[in-house]
Amino acid sequence: QVHLVESGGGLVQAGGSLRLSCAASGRTLIRYDMGWFRQAPGKEREFVAAISWRSGSTYYADSVKGRFTISRDNAKNTVYLQMNSLKFEDTAVYYCAADSRSVLRITNYYSDSTKYDYWGQGTQVTVSS
Repeated sequence: QVHLVESGGGLVQAGGSLRLSCAASGRTLIRYDMGWFRQAPGKEREFVAAISWRSGSTYYADSVKGRFTISRDNAKNTVYLQMNSLKFEDTAVYYCAADSRSVLRITNYYSDSTKYDYWGQGTQVTVSS
C-alpha cells in the first residue's frame, strides 16, 4: 500500500514559480513510475508530467514543456514538480500518482491516467495576474 501526500500549492502571480512535493509512505517509490496530473474546474483531469523508474526519463505535456520539471529524490521517497513561468491556465488541483506495476510493463503510456493505481489528495494551485 502506498499513501501519497501532495504539498506546496498556493496562490502565485502569473510568471511566478512554485514547487510541488509528493511524499510517499508505506512503500518505496524507487521502482514506481510517477506522474503528475491536474484538473481545472469543469475540465477533465489531464496529464502534466511523468518520470520513469527504469530509465529516469521524463515526459511532459506540450502545454508545460520548458516550464515544468519533474524530479525525484529516492532518499526522501519524494517526487517534485518545479513549476516556473506560471500562467493563468495552469490553475488547477494538482495530483501526484504512482504506478506500482511499473516493473511488469514492457511499454508505457505515461499520459494515461489509468496507468496509475495510487493517487494523492491533490493540492490547489491558483495563478493570478
